[in-house]
Amino acid sequence: MVKTVRMEATSKELIDRKVSKLQKHYKTGSTKSVDSRISNLKRFKKAILSNESNIYEALFKDLRKSEEETLLTEIGLVIKEIDHHIKHLRKWSKTKRVSTPLYLLPSSSHLKHEPLGVVMIIAPWNYPFQLLMNPLVGAISAGNCVMLKPSEFCVHTNAVMEKIIEEAFDTGHVTMVHGGKEANQELLAHRFDKIFFTGSPRLGKIVMKAAAEHLTPVVLELGGKSPCIVDKDANIDIAAKRIAWGKTINLGQTCIAPDYLLVHADVKEELQNRIIHHWEETFGKTPQESDWLPRMVTKEAFDRVSEYLSQGSIVYGGKIDREDKFISPTLMDNVDISAPIMEDEIFGPILPVLSFTDIQEAIDLVNAKEKPLAYYYFGSSSKAKQMLNANTSGGACINDTIMHISNHNLPFGGVGNSGMGHYHGKHSFDVFSHQRSIVKSPTWIDLPFRYAPFKHFSIVKKLLT
Repeated sequence: MVKTVRMEATSKELIDRKVSKLQKHYKTGSTKSVDSRISNLKRFKKAILSNESNIYEALFKDLRKSEEETLLTEIGLVIKEIDHHIKHLRKWSKTKRVSTPLYLLPSSSHLKHEPLGVVMIIAPWNYPFQLLMNPLVGAISAGNCVMLKPSEFCVHTNAVMEKIIEEAFDTGHVTMVHGGKEANQELLAHRFDKIFFTGSPRLGKIVMKAAAEHLTPVVLELGGKSPCIVDKDANIDIAAKRIAWGKTINLGQTCIAPDYLLVHADVKEELQNRIIHHWEETFGKTPQESDWLPRMVTKEAFDRVSEYLSQGSIVYGGKIDREDKFISPTLMDNVDISAPIMEDEIFGPILPVLSFTDIQEAIDLVNAKEKPLAYYYFGSSSKAKQMLNANTSGGACINDTIMHISNHNLPFGGVGNSGMGHYHGKHSFDVFSHQRSIVKSPTWIDLPFRYAPFKHFSIVKKLLT
């Protein structure tokens, strides 16, 4: 049973002690063996499953997520990630022999994955469990010690996550810090071997600037305005159903949610009608009473998103309740492309709709903006190839939304303003590892070519040119 909690911000002195303890623990080497990593991952999974009901209750209190949505978008993804790492870790971590060029023979060349050391993971509030725990799987799999910093806005989920961490890991192996801006600033003043940050581009710049003081590498999982393009030859009903779903998962508070809709003028009305149909089929005509719609995380978030409702014509929805932090699924038309609703990442259940008659209009509009984290196109496979070549993004779906995040074999990450670095599956193991290059040379022979006065250098020249 999760009680209403209040998480106290971690003091500067305690943050200093926690960082020092992580550094000392890493130097013992206890996190490096593959057997210990797999054992830690198994304990991690066991702790999650033993607290499953607490996670459901906490996420309902923080974001009013249903158990079904929590399983699909939070717990399930993390459990599958753990299983994937347990299954493949021995193979991934083996030192691999790579080919050696002729001029280096008889030496041999090898590639060894090593942990980076002490890493920090900073997570946002929108998927507070998944976006903290999923990268943690990769950090543990790679053999690191880990500092965790969740968002301060989901206190019930934070309390459960801290309980899980305490059950699964030694406090010198993985630890957690709480608080807001001050705690973040104190953490960023410390030197880590990598920082993994998920959040907005604005905050990503702050993290990257702080990391530069220590030459700390960063992974930035950011966001942006992910476009959704529907062509006139698309399956309109399927497109509408998948767009309606993708836009209202977590009440639109998703970094890869369709942020705005570009639809061919010939099918615009039909698409809008079918989106409305699928929303009403899922949530009913009074969506505030539905069991399946989460809420905005805070009243401040509610205020920010509800302001967009005045920046165009409401085709459907537009119902709001500040006390309940509720905004209904909303379609908007007649929006100005220079208005904030078309400049900011909306991060809510409002979907602006723009039309085009020539596909080049859609291409140009997408290219006029920063590179998005996700890109969605509904239409023929042949046209999809053209669109993927014409626009770029961190990831993409053809005739679907959101689903590319669920494949462990695909890297997830942004490009340009939407981020840098990738994770999920082996990519998570790689991003928290150092790939160490090793050349092993025998001593039974010592070829004279590299030493002055460079005898027989004509032979070396032939090999190198």
